[in-house]
Amino acid sequence: MVRALSTSDAPKAIGPYSQALEHGDLVFLSGQIGLDPASGNLVSGGTPAEAEQVLKNLGAVLDAAGLSFAHVVRTTIYLVDLADFAAVNEIYARHVRAPYPARATVGVAALPKGARVEIDAIAVRGAG
Repeated sequence: MVRALSTSDAPKAIGPYSQALEHGDLVFLSGQIGLDPASGNLVSGGTPAEAEQVLKNLGAVLDAAGLSFAHVVRTTIYLVDLADFAAVNEIYARHVRAPYPARATVGVAALPKGARVEIDAIAVRGAG
C-alpha cells in the first residue's frame, strides 16, 4: 500500500506529484527547491541560501513522516552550476551525519522557478 505524505511546513507541490510517498518502510521524498513554504517564492541569497532552505524543506517532510535525516539512505543533488558544489556540500554536511547517505550530484541545465539547487531523498524507517 502506498500512502502520500504532506506537510504545510514545506512548499506545496508545483506539479502533479506528492511531497513524499511511503511504501512499507521506504519513504521517497520528491525533490525540493529553495521555496519558502509561506510565500511560495524562491528565497533570496543565492545558492547557499537556497540549499539551506532545500534542506529545511526536506527536514519538514521527513518530520511529517516521523523521520529525520538520520533515516535518509540516498540523496540526489541537482546543481545548475557545478561550481556551487563546495558551498552546497558544506551546507549539506551540517544536516546529515555518518554513516552518510549514498549520494549523487548532477549538473543540470535548469530547475523549476529558476532555482539553483534541488535535492531529493529516500529514507528508511528503522535506519538511523
